[in-house]
Amino acid sequence: MRLYDLLGCVGTATILLLASALIPLIGPFFSLLTPLPFLYYSTKLGMNEGVKLVCGSILVTAVVSAFLRYPQMIFLCVEFSLLGLIISELYRRKWNIGYSILVATCAVLLIGLIVMAVAGLRKNMGPLQMIYGYIQESLRQTVDVYENMGAGPESARAFKEYLTIVTDIISKIYPSLMIVGTGFVVWFNIIVSRPLFQMKNLPCPPYGALDRWRSPDLMVWGVIAAGFSLFLPFPHIRLLATNALIVMMAVYVFHGLSILVFYLNKYRVPPWIRFGVYFLIVFQQIFVIGLALAGLFDQWIDFRRIHSRKVE
Repeated sequence: MRLYDLLGCVGTATILLLASALIPLIGPFFSLLTPLPFLYYSTKLGMNEGVKLVCGSILVTAVVSAFLRYPQMIFLCVEFSLLGLIISELYRRKWNIGYSILVATCAVLLIGLIVMAVAGLRKNMGPLQMIYGYIQESLRQTVDVYENMGAGPESARAFKEYLTIVTDIISKIYPSLMIVGTGFVVWFNIIVSRPLFQMKNLPCPPYGALDRWRSPDLMVWGVIAAGFSLFLPFPHIRLLATNALIVMMAVYVFHGLSILVFYLNKYRVPPWIRFGVYFLIVFQQIFVIGLALAGLFDQWIDFRRIHSRKVE
């Protein structure tokens, strides 16, 4: 392993983590790219060298986080660096994109739970208790910032009550949000890495036309079962069904996104219009709901006529 490769991987990952910690508002978006340097160099140099790069990055991040007093950087470095190694191994096995995202998401969630369980041993807290405590701490910091901005006592009290309600809702659906967020990070790094690997002549799995991807047909029965479970008089079952429904509808959002990309490619829509469409999807929730419904009903309507062509 050359010093150039070591500095390229460790330096890039450290810069991305620092940007996510220090830059307000848009900082967390930089953390989404943190697995990419580990994925790139693990594929380029091999898995053994990739493990060495991960160890070096964790050491550097530990020093920087101790200096900045931001211990969350270590957790992000461990999780995202191992994600890069996992995706690199999945690339080597050449699995399809759906199975690759599923396996990588489950592996990262398992690693995250293990790390939180180990970190919670000192505080005699479980992973879920640590998550809820982190949410409560974020609530307190948000209220403090709002009060320091000059808000009156009544406004601050009303804002605190509102955040308390939001925090209670998030604490109940946090498992599904964590699954969806991890899956999005995996999907994002796979999508971004493909053109990068093609430019650098690195091996990349032949996923085929991603605008023809579709979710498993049997998943619709899971949506139906979860929907009916919401009407049962059992709070724990309703909570489980709610989280399962959020995860499955997130999958259907990507199903609907593949339908949208199919027609954008079919009619050769220029890039500036595509950017506007994607911008609306990100900032207007109604379009996200539309994509989820399109993916769900594509099981029967077949918007792209994929089933019809197979029959012919």
